[in-house]
Amino acid sequence: MLVTVCCSEGAAAGVAPPEARLLGARAAFDEANTLWDAGRYAEAVSRDEQALAGFEAALGSTHPEVARCLDLLGRHLLLQGSSARAEPLLLRALALRETALGKNAPEVAQTLTTLGDLYAAQHLYARAEPLQVHALAIREAAFGKEHPLVAEPLNDLANLYLAQDHYARAEPLYVRALAIREAALGRDHPDVAQTLHDLAGLYHQQMFYSRAEPLYVRAVAIWEAALGKDHPLVADPLYWLAVLYQQQGLRARAQPLLDRALAISETALGKNPLDLASLLDKLGTLYWGHRRFTGAQPLFERALALREATLGGSHPLVAESLSGLAANHQLQGSYAQAEPLHERALAIREAALGRDHQLVGYSLSDLASLYVEQGLHTRAQPLLERALTLRRAALGENHPYVADDLVALANVYVAQGSYRRAEPLLLRGLAIMESVCGERHPTVARYLSDLANLYVAQGSYRRAAPLHARALAIREAALGKSDVGVALSLNDLARLDLARGAYADAGPNLERALAILEGTLGQKHPLVAEALNHLARVRLGQHRLTEALPLLTRAFTLSEQRLREEALGFSESRLASFLQVLRRDEERLYALLRAHPDDARVRRLALSAALLLKGRSVEETADISRTVYRSLGAEDRDTFARLRGLRTQLAQLSLQGPGPLASRAYQERLEELSEQGAALEADLARRSASLRSLTALPAPAEIVDRVAAALPGDAALVEFVTYAEPSRVSGADTTGSRPPRPLRYLALVLFPDATTRALDLGPAGPIDLAASRLRDALANRDASFEAPAQALYQLAFQPLLPLLGKTRRVFLSPEGQLALVPFAALHDGQRFLVDAFDFTYLPSGKDLLPHPREGVPPGSVVVLANPDFDTARSALPEARRDAPALRKELARRGWAPTPLPGTRQEAEAIQRLLPQAQLFMGPEATKERLLRLPTPGILHLATHGFFLEDAPEPTGSRAVIHFGALGEDPQASNPADPLLRSGLVFAGARDPASSGASQAPSSGSALVTALELAGLDLWGTQLVVLSACDTGRGDVKLGQGVYGLRRAFLVAGAETVVMSLWKVDDQTTSTLMEAYYRHLLAGQGRAAALREAMLELRRTQSHPHAWAPFITMGQATPLRLARNPP
Repeated sequence: MLVTVCCSEGAAAGVAPPEARLLGARAAFDEANTLWDAGRYAEAVSRDEQALAGFEAALGSTHPEVARCLDLLGRHLLLQGSSARAEPLLLRALALRETALGKNAPEVAQTLTTLGDLYAAQHLYARAEPLQVHALAIREAAFGKEHPLVAEPLNDLANLYLAQDHYARAEPLYVRALAIREAALGRDHPDVAQTLHDLAGLYHQQMFYSRAEPLYVRAVAIWEAALGKDHPLVADPLYWLAVLYQQQGLRARAQPLLDRALAISETALGKNPLDLASLLDKLGTLYWGHRRFTGAQPLFERALALREATLGGSHPLVAESLSGLAANHQLQGSYAQAEPLHERALAIREAALGRDHQLVGYSLSDLASLYVEQGLHTRAQPLLERALTLRRAALGENHPYVADDLVALANVYVAQGSYRRAEPLLLRGLAIMESVCGERHPTVARYLSDLANLYVAQGSYRRAAPLHARALAIREAALGKSDVGVALSLNDLARLDLARGAYADAGPNLERALAILEGTLGQKHPLVAEALNHLARVRLGQHRLTEALPLLTRAFTLSEQRLREEALGFSESRLASFLQVLRRDEERLYALLRAHPDDARVRRLALSAALLLKGRSVEETADISRTVYRSLGAEDRDTFARLRGLRTQLAQLSLQGPGPLASRAYQERLEELSEQGAALEADLARRSASLRSLTALPAPAEIVDRVAAALPGDAALVEFVTYAEPSRVSGADTTGSRPPRPLRYLALVLFPDATTRALDLGPAGPIDLAASRLRDALANRDASFEAPAQALYQLAFQPLLPLLGKTRRVFLSPEGQLALVPFAALHDGQRFLVDAFDFTYLPSGKDLLPHPREGVPPGSVVVLANPDFDTARSALPEARRDAPALRKELARRGWAPTPLPGTRQEAEAIQRLLPQAQLFMGPEATKERLLRLPTPGILHLATHGFFLEDAPEPTGSRAVIHFGALGEDPQASNPADPLLRSGLVFAGARDPASSGASQAPSSGSALVTALELAGLDLWGTQLVVLSACDTGRGDVKLGQGVYGLRRAFLVAGAETVVMSLWKVDDQTTSTLMEAYYRHLLAGQGRAAALREAMLELRRTQSHPHAWAPFITMGQATPLRLARNPP
């Protein structure tokens, strides 16, 4: 507690100053105290500063009066939260007083106490403690050990120990301070109430409720009698008394105290915005115990506004309010709203306090906890490791906050399957918490549950069971039987019973847990969805499918609703990670369908999941692009332009290699650019959220019917799904890690009348191997293709024939390796499927749904073809001229971008068919031209493609460039982002100044990555044709499609993309493309026209290597050419 002590130090005056100046300074000093007592804090500080200037002018800068004024100004600034301004003033006051009065003067003790409070407020306890101890010693020597002025440093030192959870050291100091004050001041003095309040806090923190309650009650009574019932000091013990009652489950007693504390704060503390903000934060936290999150939010928001208005937006106290508001969103499962608040709090603390301050550790742990709840353990791990290092350094090895970080890090290891790394951390954290807080503390229960969950994951059920039972007993005793913590323990026990197959035991626990969660958190919270899924598993284990299905349906609906809310504020990478978190429950639906393929209800639920979740990250990212380009203002488009610029920087740096940068600095720069890009993506997502919500996907109950209605009457949709079989631990894990789960293929079929069929195609391994063998055979014009074409047909398509019946028009949404082969080239032993089926490829069946059209489609046709790879580098912009690392690496691998004369013929043929076509060839076929194009109606790109991997391809075709690590280190890894590992090559790809056959592209000039292409404005572009080779390649992401060029152009807005699946002969491609455009102009659909062109080419070239490499992805309808200008 800070107490203003006004000791006269004027006796040590030197030469007499002008009387008027000295009188003015003293008047300002007195007025500052008066203004402060009246709650006019800013004016008080201004008078402090006037007094300081007057004393320095009148008495000199080293006079004790100056020290007195410095001390007062420092304390006032500290109470306003301006520690950075206060510290140098207090240090100067301390030095002046020690010099003028001696190191053991009582006035020195006053400044020591204030400095100690300043460091304690910053959690710099190691710096605060010696100051408080010295202050106590000075006053004991000066006034005697029983003097009331000794009680103040005793109380402050006890507060310091309490903040560090050093209960045994704090209690005797509080007891002694209380005895001194009662003896010297009387039992009803306000200072006695302060010590009672602090001692109650000590007992409260240890959960000694019966000892804490009477002390709080007595403190309230003393302050009410001495100061009035509405004095601001009364609000604080009322608040803590309400907390105490709430923790005992006595919420009816807590609520009126809470309401009264808030009323007092509004009236009495309104004059001091910082005190009011502090209490508002506390009250918001208390509302959490009542599960009144909507009521807590305006409290946190108001506290934040008060602190920002008073202190500015970069003060550590602002970070405190941001953390509280973020936690309030997080507790409601609103993760997208919580994350930017946590990130801002962290940034403020790092900037204001330094990266190594322990308060930074709080923000790191907070942000990590958010990531853990979302299942983003890879993101959480480095934050927790750093937080643990900071807290160990600041608090020592045995502090509860250190235990929290140990256990949180252990849980990350458990989620990653690293069980051996997790167990010692869990045991250490549990030992710390039991020793500090006792064995019956709720946090001990949480740690016990975490340790038990580790043992369940390892199959050590006998070790887990007593820990879960003990955790439940602690929580019921400490929190009451209806607390969320109790529900979590019940849920954990049920998971143990599920693993053991003890369904009769699991059911009642889950029913009770579900009732508690719905009653406290509401029916839409993520924890409710989790409990519903677990209860459904129990019912399935009991062979009660009819009871399980409504639970599964409701759980999936809640998860979908949560995904829609989160997707409105996530970057693409974050959304993809979040979808992986939901993947386990999605896969359980597919496994259920495997067990019940003939149940129409199960088929519909599984198909709903596949339609909504498969390719969802493409859908949401494209939606952001469309909204930015078509609906948002100039500021948002500028942000998107900055994002495109960052992507170009990232692409250039990735492809150039480290160059002069050290490996670590290079990786850090790549991570920095990626993080900046993700932050801009998330910002754009949030800005476009309201508009994007207007075009949301159909609800889970409607999606199947809506997609069925979009199917042509003679067609069917085949949705392929790859999923991992759910695992059930059956014995102790001796490896210390989680084994991979085997994958399977599932085919879901939908007809226009909304009837469904389903078939389990079996393990994914044989199918993927057959797909790879077929693709290898088709990519080699001299290879035999019949056997691999028949093998894949028998595994992946023949089983579907009974389901399809007479349907021959099929919309395919392939998954896994099936996305990299043309189904038209499968062979049934007598003919290719192209002869019997009309295939159209979709990223997901939901792409059949009508999309908002851009009005009259652009009539322009743009062709970039036959780039001049030898364009003089002097003709290129300066930024494009340097990529020595890339040139060196490609030269080492023996690649040179060979000319493509057939693409000139291809372009000219298109212009003959479409006279309005603009041709950019030779030196005009540049990356810059492509990236700056206005939206075309048709975009045709005929050039080399590239896909980064370690298998170089032979030259002589439009083959994709396969190369591995770029840069001077052959062992360096490829870029992590698959969108940086695929792209197209344009003019200037070879450096004429280089000698030898192998001349490599300047990455800034010639290569455009898929990441950059995703930023194009193709909203209104009906068709993109990539007549380079392997443009359909990319990284396969289960559930989210192929990450490569196909994804980039779909995200950019193209309605249909034509791409190739292997390297193609230059002249053959030209012939095929000319035929394709002829059939398009004849009015055929975008997929049907390609089929006709393939059949036409097949008459002269029978090997599917020549006629089958291209597929269409997206809309299959004819082009809307009638509206194009002539």
